[in-house]
Amino acid sequence: MKRNRHDVRTGIVGLGNIGQFHAERLVELDVPLVGGMDVATEARKRFARRYDVDVYDDHQELYDSVDAVIITTPNKYHEEYAIDAFERDLHVLLEKPLAHSIESARRIAEAAAASDGHCTVGFNNRFANTVQIVKNRIDRGDLGDVTHVEANYVRRRGIPGRGSWFTRRQIAGGGALIDLGVHAIDLALYLLEYPDVEEISGVTRSEFGSREEYAYLEMWAGDSGPGGFDVDDSASAFVRCENDNTISLEVAWATNRPANHEFVVHGTESAAVFDLLDGTLSFYSASSVGPSHFEDTAVETNQNDTHTDELRAFFDGIASGRDADDSVEEAFVVQQIIDAIYRSGESGGTITLPE
Repeated sequence: MKRNRHDVRTGIVGLGNIGQFHAERLVELDVPLVGGMDVATEARKRFARRYDVDVYDDHQELYDSVDAVIITTPNKYHEEYAIDAFERDLHVLLEKPLAHSIESARRIAEAAAASDGHCTVGFNNRFANTVQIVKNRIDRGDLGDVTHVEANYVRRRGIPGRGSWFTRRQIAGGGALIDLGVHAIDLALYLLEYPDVEEISGVTRSEFGSREEYAYLEMWAGDSGPGGFDVDDSASAFVRCENDNTISLEVAWATNRPANHEFVVHGTESAAVFDLLDGTLSFYSASSVGPSHFEDTAVETNQNDTHTDELRAFFDGIASGRDADDSVEEAFVVQQIIDAIYRSGESGGTITLPE
């Protein structure tokens, strides 16, 4: 049913930092936030005090009173909350990644396809102004044929607190690759227009989080020591797609090098280079108009709040009456690549898709 976002009663499942982050933007967008659900008593109390809404320890009770839900729980619990929402034909914004495992991701994707609700997966970086400028220039042909993307999401020291759910494989499904790599992989495929993926080769490493003595300047979720860390803290991979489109991937929570959030988009007529975090953007090409010369152009644009624009697009999708967008199907492709990188690292060989 078509409806204005100001009429879409919305609830949040998972009332931690990310849930509150979304709640603030719902308020800014004048979307009716009517409730929240969390298994933690203190999280529910804090959310109720801050937003003056009903809170629940049972998501089914929340679902009785909403038209849409935003799911921000740890990865392992996405499946239960998302599938129950799909079965009620609720509209769902599901934070990335799709799930903690490929099997769970497949069940979510199948349930989303069978639902009449609109569903979006939280790939907020697509909405960055710099990314949209690059995408627009690709679409109008300025870059020629886009053939390769260098995708980097590398922190110098950015491991979440050891012992938090982020660093526990059973709950998160992985470490830096599934946390940061999901963004980098989606963005690279998005700029390549999601070609069919054929081969993946990769290695994951745990070089820092498992060490007691290493220097950390900060851990935003505290630190219970290496015993609370059983995931990867970096990954390197190469993805080969149809028509020889390729992606080189570097992701890390911690490294002995400068941080790097640069994406390089190679085209036959021009290349785009942008920083995912600071928004810098330049285009590089050559010209034979007059004496042959290089042309380097820096582009200035305002930084935008990508989560706000993501939410606006989600509610616009509901208003337009679309049953779904492509992000669920695309999120499953990302999950397949992540799973293949882990398996490639374990086996020491290349993984072929589809299997």
